[in-house]
Amino acid sequence: MAGLPGGEELFVFKLNRMLSPSISVYGVTQVGDHANARFDATSRTYEYNIHQHKLPFLHNRSWNLWHTLDVDKMNTAAALLLSHRDFASFQKTGGGAKTSICHVMKAQWEQNGDRLVFTIQADRFLRNMVRAIVGTLVQVGLGRLSVEEFQAIIFAGERSEASDSAPGCGLYLTKVTYPYLRETER
Repeated sequence: MAGLPGGEELFVFKLNRMLSPSISVYGVTQVGDHANARFDATSRTYEYNIHQHKLPFLHNRSWNLWHTLDVDKMNTAAALLLSHRDFASFQKTGGGAKTSICHVMKAQWEQNGDRLVFTIQADRFLRNMVRAIVGTLVQVGLGRLSVEEFQAIIFAGERSEASDSAPGCGLYLTKVTYPYLRETER
């Protein structure tokens, strides 16, 4: 970033020294005076982590769920999210959003040993949406809901139809994309 005394690397270093340990800055980009970090974003990506055996280093950082899950069935249900736009069934009651319309671009589970990661990318998210989706997909993985019942929950448009939300400890915002950043800066 031109014009910063000491350059971008020094600025990023100092910024990271001031921020909470839970936040990390990898780079900075100069934007216009009217840029808005919340409203200019074109997509956001969240990951939700589940571990299936006791892992002390993940305590309060991932959902410790001891049950065996059918990941293939969960992925089949998750893929349905890409063909829907109204996610009212996964919105926190009284969330206050003007619309429940979102464009989900990616929704996928990956298993790595005893760890499962759900990655979801959309143009926007409703309050509690990711945790409600994860909680409901886990019910599919446990065999308590079928893929068809998951689809019916989406169509219902009522939060009371979906399952309980997954605990907050496994949810991470991992990426925010802006139209004015080059791909190398994302």
